[in-house]
Amino acid sequence: MQCLSKNRGYLIATGCILQVWHIIPMYRASDNRLLVDSLNRIERKYGKLNHKHGRDFIIRLSANFSLIRELFMSLYGKVHKSEKHFDELIKVLYEGYHLRPKELKSSDRNREKDPNWLLSQKWVGMSLYPEHFSGNLKGLENKLDYLQDLGINLVHLMPILKTPELNNDGGYAVSDYRKINPALGDMSDLRRLIRNLRKRGMLIAFDLVLNHTSDQHKWAKKALKGDKKYQNYYYIFHDRTIPDQYEAHMPEIFPETAPGNFSYLPERRKWVMTVFHHYQWDLNYRNPEVFVKILETLLFLANQGIDILRLDAVPYLWKEIGSSCQNHEKAHTLVKLIRRCTEVVSPGVKFIAEAIVAPNEVVKYLGQDDEPECDIAYHATLMALIWNSLATTKVRLLYRSLSKLPSKPFGTTWITYGRCHDDIGLGFDDEDIYQTGYDAKMHREFLLNYFTGKFPRSQAKGALFMHNPITGDARISGSLASLAGLEKSMEDKNIAQTELAIKRIILIHALILSYGGLPMIYSGDEIGLLNDYQYLDSPEKEKDSRWMHRAAMDWKAAKKRSESGSITSRIFTAIQHLIELRKTTELWADFNNTNLEYCDNPHILVFSRSSAVESADGSVSRILVMMNFDKQPQLTGQEILLRKGFILNEGVYDLYSEGPLNYHNGNIEMQPYQFYLITENPI
Repeated sequence: MQCLSKNRGYLIATGCILQVWHIIPMYRASDNRLLVDSLNRIERKYGKLNHKHGRDFIIRLSANFSLIRELFMSLYGKVHKSEKHFDELIKVLYEGYHLRPKELKSSDRNREKDPNWLLSQKWVGMSLYPEHFSGNLKGLENKLDYLQDLGINLVHLMPILKTPELNNDGGYAVSDYRKINPALGDMSDLRRLIRNLRKRGMLIAFDLVLNHTSDQHKWAKKALKGDKKYQNYYYIFHDRTIPDQYEAHMPEIFPETAPGNFSYLPERRKWVMTVFHHYQWDLNYRNPEVFVKILETLLFLANQGIDILRLDAVPYLWKEIGSSCQNHEKAHTLVKLIRRCTEVVSPGVKFIAEAIVAPNEVVKYLGQDDEPECDIAYHATLMALIWNSLATTKVRLLYRSLSKLPSKPFGTTWITYGRCHDDIGLGFDDEDIYQTGYDAKMHREFLLNYFTGKFPRSQAKGALFMHNPITGDARISGSLASLAGLEKSMEDKNIAQTELAIKRIILIHALILSYGGLPMIYSGDEIGLLNDYQYLDSPEKEKDSRWMHRAAMDWKAAKKRSESGSITSRIFTAIQHLIELRKTTELWADFNNTNLEYCDNPHILVFSRSSAVESADGSVSRILVMMNFDKQPQLTGQEILLRKGFILNEGVYDLYSEGPLNYHNGNIEMQPYQFYLITENPI
């Protein structure tokens, strides 16, 4: 690193003068001095920076340095040798940039010119387990044509980093952050897959488990051997005194299979915090060394070519006695710090917040306009409300809950989805349930019975997950198709019910593809994959019903997508058509342009998508989406079209069917589970 010094707002290096004062007008002289001092300390200890190739790094570091330092010191300023830890952080940023491949640096610069690139309507994702979908990473390369045929151009790989063979929580108990599960391949296979994806214009999303490691991770093993340095990487205590203080306010995540939040270590006669499972040790982010090590890991993964990192379990990152240890203010500080550090090294990388918490808490992980956190969050509220509407056939709770959801910052987006690898929670607000005419406890009990097939006339086939017999609380497992009634109707050989199940499946996908957000299809849903009950034969999995919807891809069934009239073909081609419509219709881009619209029929969901840019004649482009959640035909008045400025004539056009709307006695008529994507003229 060439010696840097401050001179009238310049950072001066031999052979390179960076006019930071003009690039960043608000950059303060005091911050400038701190930056230079930090860089000089790193230079003396770690070597020289090649400024010929480091201009972007210096500019970004200069722009973010003040906030990075402020955030870091707010967490660790009182920790012994905090300046030393801060220097380590800056060193990690430099090394991350130095090791970043040239093609990724070029991609970063292009994405900086268009910071809202991910909001485009052209992106449609699929989440999948490589071992279930294609066997391994090499096999996945051979399936990219299939994904592109459907219209997928964003592949979210479920966890593939190295884990123990047993006690791995489906990949979320990582034993080595820098190695791939050997059964799936290695890092060179991942890099080759990513290069292939980039050539096809496809993105890759990747899981990073931040909250905990496996008890087989080298840090945990050293801690178990008595190494105090690594014991401080986790929450380890001599007796139950402090654990009991934590437990007094902490809920149980898995009360059936992993009660409590601490596990006993007989080898050391100590207790370790394990919020999820006994083999997943929670990392101690009160220790700055842990933060720096995890950030180093994050940048390593980003430098493999990852476009989007899914930050697992972010609400749990900061633990404090007297709190629930969820959604702590300092958990948000950690995410803000991660975001700022990543913007210095790899600003083209986006973040997903895996925060399945109350709606008012979820949106906080998207940050604010001046304090960004993640770029994307799961719209778990919408997902759960879709299933509630299908069970009740009404959309009143959906309307009320979504209308109360705080606005997200411009430039961020939701993942809209019908199913994922996880369970379906029923975290609706009790007051919202009461206001829509239901008793909260009885309503949740109804939903649990409905989706496990216990309610009369229910076609769903699911299972309870983490049932608490004391409170009656539980979540729901099951594949999208089985929960929608396809499995039962096929078992019963009931053609009419099969028809309705197919319509439900297509309706769900129509909603996630047209509502504001980045749609994520779960592997197998595009062909109506049913529950897989083989997990019941596995001692490790039998108590975790989520494995019923983590089935292996049925490639024999997938081949039937070309057989006109088959169930597989009808589902696949419908979703394929919806994806094509989305990609070619700019109004589906997520620029906070989704608005719920009032409808006098409680079974019909209506929302609009509009353009913020007026056309030359002053009109505003718009689409009106109408969806019937009932198994019976429904009517609604045409005044809903008039309110949105549509002219009632034959020019009112349904994008999906490429034809006019159906009418009955002057009202708009909708068949069971039918939907309209309404515009005045073909767009």
